[in-house]
Amino acid sequence: MLTRVVKIGGHELDRPDWVAACARALVKLGPSVVVHGGGQAVSAWSRRLGLPVEQRDGLRVTTPEIAQLVEMVLGGPVNRLLVSALRAAGLDALGLSGVDGGLLTAQPLQNGTALGEVGEIVNVRASLLHSLLLAGLTPVVAPVAPSVTAPVRPLNVNADQAAAAIAAALEAQELLFVSDVPGVTIEGVTQPTLAAAEIETMIEGGVATGGMAAKLRAAAQALRAGVRAVRIGDLDMFEHATAGTRLLAVPPASAVQPA
Repeated sequence: MLTRVVKIGGHELDRPDWVAACARALVKLGPSVVVHGGGQAVSAWSRRLGLPVEQRDGLRVTTPEIAQLVEMVLGGPVNRLLVSALRAAGLDALGLSGVDGGLLTAQPLQNGTALGEVGEIVNVRASLLHSLLLAGLTPVVAPVAPSVTAPVRPLNVNADQAAAAIAAALEAQELLFVSDVPGVTIEGVTQPTLAAAEIETMIEGGVATGGMAAKLRAAAQALRAGVRAVRIGDLDMFEHATAGTRLLAVPPASAVQPA
């Protein structure tokens, strides 16, 4: 089955009109797995509860208390918001978190002690997602995963990285990172293509920072793992195959060949 993985950004989830438009667009896409963020909601609840809000290189610094909060917020109201919107648009959506059915397992980030309870995906139960897709369901995944080692505890996983791992496990036709920006911009110009080999240079040079840096690294991870195509952009990507910025595993060949 040809499948797409769609990662929906957390900032846009605070905009009901955008969420509804995204849901309507997803109806036309074919079999898809949706992975969502929700950082804005987590930050808002952290402030309400007097917990610190801090990020480094686009990743949230996650104390054990914040890890529990992330699990509650992403697996609860944020996930239900998306499931409700997709069902209203006509998709038979089903909400999941990484712990459901052993869907995801993670290990703490290597050299990530400064980030606290932050993990990276080490296993995806792809057979579960395939079964749901074959049944006509649209899985909606909150990127929280239990640790693979004892003591088992929830780890906060970057949604972009979770989407890349899921796309790789499914051997997805395409991975789409969807937000309200048309693509990756350099000096104000949206780039139609970007070579994965350029990503670290862009990050080191300050061209890509914060959340975009994490997104680009996840895109490169997906390409290395065999995902056929990766694009970053807005809702136009659902309608047009050339919309957004397409990430390339290798740079395009030069139009001018050496003599």
